[in-house]
Amino acid sequence: MAAVRGELEAFAEEVFEPFARNDQRRWGQVYLRGLLMDGRRKSVEPMAARLGEDGNRQALAHFITTSAWDPSHVRARLAWRMEAELGPTAMIFDDTGFLKDGTASACVSRQYTGTAGKVTNCQVGVSLHLASGHASTAVNWRLFLPRSWDPASPQADADKVARRSRCGIPDDVGHVEKWQLALDMADEVRSWGIEVPLAVADAGYGDAAAFRLGLNARGMHYVVGISTTLSAHPGDAVPVTAPYSGTGRPPEPAYPGTPQSVKELVIAAGRKAVRPVQWREGSRPGTGRSGFKRMYSRFAALRIRPAGRQIRQAVDGPELPECWLLAEWPAGEPEPVQFWLSDLPADTPLTTLVRLAKLRWRIEHDYREMKQALGLAHFEGRTWNGWHHHVTLVSVAHAFCTLQRLARAPKDVAPA
Repeated sequence: MAAVRGELEAFAEEVFEPFARNDQRRWGQVYLRGLLMDGRRKSVEPMAARLGEDGNRQALAHFITTSAWDPSHVRARLAWRMEAELGPTAMIFDDTGFLKDGTASACVSRQYTGTAGKVTNCQVGVSLHLASGHASTAVNWRLFLPRSWDPASPQADADKVARRSRCGIPDDVGHVEKWQLALDMADEVRSWGIEVPLAVADAGYGDAAAFRLGLNARGMHYVVGISTTLSAHPGDAVPVTAPYSGTGRPPEPAYPGTPQSVKELVIAAGRKAVRPVQWREGSRPGTGRSGFKRMYSRFAALRIRPAGRQIRQAVDGPELPECWLLAEWPAGEPEPVQFWLSDLPADTPLTTLVRLAKLRWRIEHDYREMKQALGLAHFEGRTWNGWHHHVTLVSVAHAFCTLQRLARAPKDVAPA
């Protein structure tokens, strides 16, 4: 235990180097220990009760809610350390809900969150994780501000707008779509000198053509989930020009027929296009080489040309860009159950597409550990800065747990 505490102190000293004052470094370490200790609630008061002689509730509350430290500086230090440890193959973007009973917390509103699977009263945080095949960790966060909190929005709620100053929401923060927050975080992480050329996200981001185009503009490839209704032409489709009658504007080249949904395209290809793929071994006992259960299903990969006004406006000429459509079609299922879009090169193997698409599961693992063990959703303060401070410290605690797990894992078995 003493050795682990020494490792924690050394790790905290490294990531808290940007703190301007010694008392901030001290209470940062104490807060970290509180998050890592056993206990159901990881808000300030119960942590203070468990911390013994370091359990100064007032000092901890001041550090997390009021103290003037910039979380982005800590996140940068954390990202540098974890990039070196993980060798990340992807940035993964997602969001998670912070369920609330009251209405006083910054940016709380009735909105959809996958955490509850419905519209409910909550905050929503968007996160960026550095991920490899064996580990991942959150290194950047944004608190999503609904339109009802934005005074410039036609949907502004007067009571919520009036609450902005009490919550400490900066005047220049307005409503921004989650996919744009994800791009903003990618820009910030890249400004720290971290270049990871692949983005992974679910359909909440992948369905937005502007998100995919934004990744392309940044020189990043993507493997993103999409809805069944996203429309596209087959990859071998070519634009044709209708005969010109000699009057009016000459017709422009266009693809024949209307685009089909990605689901229709895969079903048309049929089961003959489906191949079995194992992408990793999980954490439960099974028949894999390491003694764990094999993660296995059946997939089809087709070349397609996504349609849509934004895509057409972004390209020069009539030809739409070609990319991969990946679909999971398990044995026994009457139709495909999940879809991804990727702009990786045309010679990318099916196993690579599947492995990268399925890498997103790591974010669920991160959220579960941060919420169940480290108190991600336990912050009871109401301020903008307090929320950002808390999620940053939880990310530091999670990264420390990840490093401990990697250091103790068998060298020939990738941790789950």
